[in-house]
Amino acid sequence: MALAAKDTDTSNSAPEENTNLWQSILNDVQQNGNPKLNPNKQIVVLGDNESGKTTMVAKLQGIENSSKGSGLEYAYINVRDDYRDDHTRLSVWVLDGDPAHVDLLKFALNEENFQDTLVILTVSMTTPWGVLEQLQHWSSVLADHLDKLKLDIDLRQNKRHALIKKWLEYIEPGDELEPASPMKRSSRNLGDDDGEDIDSSALPDGTLTTNLGLDIVVVVTKTDYIQTLEKEHDYRDEHLDFMQQWIRKFCLQHGAALFYTSAKEDKNCDLLYKYLTHRIYGFPFHTPALVVEKDAVFIPPGWDNMKKISILYENMHSCKPDDYYRDVIVQPATRKTVSRETELVAEDEQAFLSRLQQSSGPPAPGTRLGESPIRPNPMTGMQQTPRKLDGNKVVNSPGGETVLASFFNSLLHKKTGSPNTSMVNKSGSESLNDKAMMRSDAQAELDKLARKKLAPPSTGTTPNSSGVDFDASDC
Repeated sequence: MALAAKDTDTSNSAPEENTNLWQSILNDVQQNGNPKLNPNKQIVVLGDNESGKTTMVAKLQGIENSSKGSGLEYAYINVRDDYRDDHTRLSVWVLDGDPAHVDLLKFALNEENFQDTLVILTVSMTTPWGVLEQLQHWSSVLADHLDKLKLDIDLRQNKRHALIKKWLEYIEPGDELEPASPMKRSSRNLGDDDGEDIDSSALPDGTLTTNLGLDIVVVVTKTDYIQTLEKEHDYRDEHLDFMQQWIRKFCLQHGAALFYTSAKEDKNCDLLYKYLTHRIYGFPFHTPALVVEKDAVFIPPGWDNMKKISILYENMHSCKPDDYYRDVIVQPATRKTVSRETELVAEDEQAFLSRLQQSSGPPAPGTRLGESPIRPNPMTGMQQTPRKLDGNKVVNSPGGETVLASFFNSLLHKKTGSPNTSMVNKSGSESLNDKAMMRSDAQAELDKLARKKLAPPSTGTTPNSSGVDFDASDC
């Protein structure tokens, strides 16, 4: 019985040993194997309005149409690891460039996600005179925000040491001692710190003097606008080199990478995506620094130094590297176009009539301001005198115009239907002889008046042949 019990104990211990063996293997793979993509990683994009932030994010997402919002925008980038058949979403926060929205940064960057955040600072080549000022502004905004957070002192110090270590351990692609396997994800690219002491004095001059403990990437957008700067604003290579050396100095101080991109010409957009996934998730990245093309520059952190930057000084003839930035890159004077329609102010009525009166010559006697001036008759050269017709009275008609007065008076009575026995026959039709005689007399009188000057109007009462009085006071 005792032997049987012993055999039973031996058979039961074998499965337990196999279970422990498999468990140890799984634990070892979990600890030393390639980890899954971290779903908590995120990017915070800062920059002025119209600096191309939204368009850049759309390019990283692989979409064409981008909708611009306000305040604090959220988007995400689908990241896939084809080697491990793994995928995740990389969160992207875009802060509005309006200073009034700076307080919203606390919702995107806080104590919980500080160690999982990468920051992108964007500036646009369409406003080159403001590039350096904008970079300094947003760096200050970021530093002030981090100071307000209740971050663990050791955590922030470790993040600073990790940046220094990355810089010191940078190796130019192609200079590795052994080729890296595509399945191997380097732990140093993930920002892990093994706790060893870091000697910051080994850094080159001017490097990481502003160490915020965050990975920073400076992106200069819309570099296709360089052609417009050269054609319309007389920019030369020395101006572009002057700008680049100041931007590279800023990146050197913050330990930041530098990208010149153009979404319009699709320059460096894919490279930016590959670099971000390399920096955040440790994906393989083998692209060296690019400094040949002036609109497609790429400088990784750890590659640059003041000696390499000084190469740009050789092309500066009309300026010096230490000149004030805005003294060399001057903002052109622009004329503001007025979109609203020009308001038309009507001329004063009396002023218009006075000007019209002066251009038409002296007014006729008895004409008041505001009344139509007397104009010459183009057929006879005589002046037309204002007349006030009231029944059978003709007012303000000069003497000697008896025939004309009778003629026009007859026309008036004809129009109003007043009977005139001297001009209408019994059958109601106008007498042809009377009509011809009236026209003949009127023409004779007009010819007579055309050959002599008109006498000035009399101030008294002038009788006419028909016995009707003309009074000047009626004018």
